[in-house]
Amino acid sequence: MKNDLNPALAAQAGSARHYAMLIDGELVAGATTIPVIDPATEEVFAHAPAADVSQLEKAVAAAKAAFGAWKDVAPAERAALVHRIADAIEARREEIARIITLEVGKPIAAARADVDLSLMWARQVAAVELKPEVLQDDEQAYVEVRYKPIGVVAAIIPWNFPFFQTVYKLVPALLTGNTVVVKPAPTSPLNAMLLGEILHGILPPGVVNVVGDDGSLGPRLSSHPDIGKVSFTGSTAAGRQVMASGAPTLKRIVLELGGNDAAIVLDDADVDSAARGIFTWAFMNSGQVCINIKRIYVPDALYDRFCDVFAKLARSAVVGHGLDEKTEYGPIQNRRQYEAVLRSLDVARRDGTVIAGGEPAQGKGYFVPPTVVRDIDESSLLVSEETFGPIRSILRYSSIDEAVRRANDTQYGLGGSVWGKDIEHAARIAARLESGTTWVNTHFALAPNVPFGGRKQSGLGVEFGLEGIHEFTDRHVIHVARG
Repeated sequence: MKNDLNPALAAQAGSARHYAMLIDGELVAGATTIPVIDPATEEVFAHAPAADVSQLEKAVAAAKAAFGAWKDVAPAERAALVHRIADAIEARREEIARIITLEVGKPIAAARADVDLSLMWARQVAAVELKPEVLQDDEQAYVEVRYKPIGVVAAIIPWNFPFFQTVYKLVPALLTGNTVVVKPAPTSPLNAMLLGEILHGILPPGVVNVVGDDGSLGPRLSSHPDIGKVSFTGSTAAGRQVMASGAPTLKRIVLELGGNDAAIVLDDADVDSAARGIFTWAFMNSGQVCINIKRIYVPDALYDRFCDVFAKLARSAVVGHGLDEKTEYGPIQNRRQYEAVLRSLDVARRDGTVIAGGEPAQGKGYFVPPTVVRDIDESSLLVSEETFGPIRSILRYSSIDEAVRRANDTQYGLGGSVWGKDIEHAARIAARLESGTTWVNTHFALAPNVPFGGRKQSGLGVEFGLEGIHEFTDRHVIHVARG
């Protein structure tokens, strides 16, 4: 069901204010501005600065110039500055969360959770101490590996978790001695501008630069000869373009890309419990997450019961403007993605049986209710391709070997999960799934100390954990011969 929007609530929250970019330690206007749309109302509620090529060049040059001094700052001092940044973010928690809700559309509780997750992440990562690794220390030789900063890092941010994703790229880059140019998505730039305001009072000029983008700067940034690394989160198609543009200069590149995660329900599963858990991670952020559950495999004996329970959950979901505290699911984030979701609804009606949702909400806003499709298989593009929106397919299987084979038969390999009472058996099945991470009786359980990355077309490199921190460094081996 859909909440009625209170227009006054949105208007009050979107009252005009000035937003600026951060370039070389100064808060500056863009060469142009771009409108920022509240996806729940389709109304412009703010204008964001957008850089032109000369401003982008200035930002990269500032980061390059700042690198010389920043890389020599003591690691403990860099960590202390990250803690100051976290404290400053916490002081503006509600302001940041409301901006996230207005430009992304997600419920305010989820936006607050994004900010809180960013704080936890920053503080935990700041506590990690990177030490040289001694590989040999005997009469023949002393060999150690040191981790040196790369230089200027480009952090290219998507629109679904923009603040959290900016923070989790920024923090390890800074801690390892790199400087950064942040480019937010054109449809969700304001949270990055708020972060720029915070950083302005804490970091030396040029260490972090935040540039607005009208949609034209991404290729120039990822191909720039003075960028040493690109950390990119986005679609697989865009990731291929980033990789190609970075090839001439052999940039270090980490790509966290699309996913078509499968959940396999085992024949001993508690249907009610599994359905609730899978529903949570299938429709989180209105299905606009690379690691959402998108394909649900259920054994014949449980199929009808599971479909009924899952559809009931979808029909009871509260959809509405994110500033309404009762809202559970917000709109699709932007017009282009909304139109893609509408096309997916057509495919759902054509190729399967829609048992919940299935039609966009009436009136203003890019609203599509949680939609559940049964009696469908991998011959449909709704199943074989990533569906980035609130439409989920429930597929029937007859044997566990069949379910594993079908779950693995995809170009993607980001995540997956297995649901059942026999934990050891479920873990054995999880180990057979071809994905960067597989969970048992949960999904999307990310942590700052656990590496995360995709297989196949879901990405390249690792984020999070010590391995993710190392991705912001070049290895330097010191070999001293003895005797």
